[in-house]
Amino acid sequence: MKNILLLSCFLTGFGALAQEHFSGISTSRRGGLLNAGMNPAELSNLQTKYEVSVLSASFNLSSNRLGFNDLVGGSNLEDKLFEGNKDVDLRFDGEIYGPGFAIKVEKWAFSFQTKTYAKVNFADVDPTIGDAVTNSAVNALFGSSTIQNNNNQRANGTAWGEVGLGISRILYEDDEHKFSAGVNLKLLFPGSYANLGADKFRGTINNDLGQVTLTNATANLNIAYSGELAQDFTEFNNYTSSLFGGLNGFATDFGVNYQWKDLMDTDNNSYKLNVGLAVRNIGSMTFKSSNNRATNYILNVPEGEFLDLNQFQDVSSLEEVEQLLLESGYLNSLPVSRDFKVKLPAVFSAYADVKVIPNLYVTVFGQRKLREDDANDQVTTQNVISVTPRYSTKKFEVYSPLASNEISGFTAGLGVGVGGFFIGSGSILTALGNGEQADIYLGFRLGLQ
Repeated sequence: MKNILLLSCFLTGFGALAQEHFSGISTSRRGGLLNAGMNPAELSNLQTKYEVSVLSASFNLSSNRLGFNDLVGGSNLEDKLFEGNKDVDLRFDGEIYGPGFAIKVEKWAFSFQTKTYAKVNFADVDPTIGDAVTNSAVNALFGSSTIQNNNNQRANGTAWGEVGLGISRILYEDDEHKFSAGVNLKLLFPGSYANLGADKFRGTINNDLGQVTLTNATANLNIAYSGELAQDFTEFNNYTSSLFGGLNGFATDFGVNYQWKDLMDTDNNSYKLNVGLAVRNIGSMTFKSSNNRATNYILNVPEGEFLDLNQFQDVSSLEEVEQLLLESGYLNSLPVSRDFKVKLPAVFSAYADVKVIPNLYVTVFGQRKLREDDANDQVTTQNVISVTPRYSTKKFEVYSPLASNEISGFTAGLGVGVGGFFIGSGSILTALGNGEQADIYLGFRLGLQ
């Protein structure tokens, strides 16, 4: 399929594109809407009466097979990605905070926030299948390979918008301790969706000097698409033009927060310890479009018969993939037009920010997904754990997030915040050593008394 489907497109569109968004800055002691995005109870820790979110953006790209130089260079990606025997995971994740506002009123705090998301994921893809479909099996110019893979191999793209209404309350506060709880109610605006899943794939791929065929094969296929991504899921514009669809979904975040105040510090917002727990993205959205399709098929290519895999090399549309498979006669049913629900990537997160000495803090953060990525109606995410040392004053901070996630492994980054402006990367330091992740984020917010 076309240039590993989207990879080169996104790299061209964003330049240098980790999985924990706003790594380091989202646990800053400054507080605000970014912190509330991670835990709605953090609204109670606003340092000013009002906060205005102007614009913040985070773009993450991680892989278990490609180094940083490969990710940003963009040459021979298909060849390198499908070398070896390890299943391929490749994740792009973009998150943009639009206009937002928060206000603190005595023990209460309220927020309004807009966001947009774009995600592209390749999960558990067998490298032999990927090489055969995208490259005419250039990594094996002749011979055959028998594959038996029990994972649900997925190629998936999703774009949607969100409007969040947050509320938090201080439950208990004295001179030394503060407990808060919060909830964020999210209205979801699904834009476009595309999913190709191949579960329990078994078959033999033959390669005769570039003529690649599949025989003696079975698989459970899911082909689903809606909106702009139905026509072409390799074009960057199809994601950006469909970030906000119609209102058709609902989700919630819940969180609690505890602060142990630092009575020796003259800064009223200083603490010795800030701890939080949150469950986010509990909900789903329904995709509705005139071109909606969501069909489960059984692929069956009998022994002695052959499916030509070369015909899929330049395909960029799931409609075309589906049509070619139907014309081959190896699918068992016709496509079904219907609405379908897609679950958000629900996660549990926990963190603790500890004051070591004046102006020096260390944050420990962990995120665990509550659903696995193999379901066809599931937007994917990653498990993450990070440690972030931070030098922080009232108007300035510099920090270095050190993290490990399940796709790209260990990463080390660097970020800085000056007033309301911040810029950083969760992987810039390991990228210098050709790490398997590339990301960047930046933004600006205003605190008003």
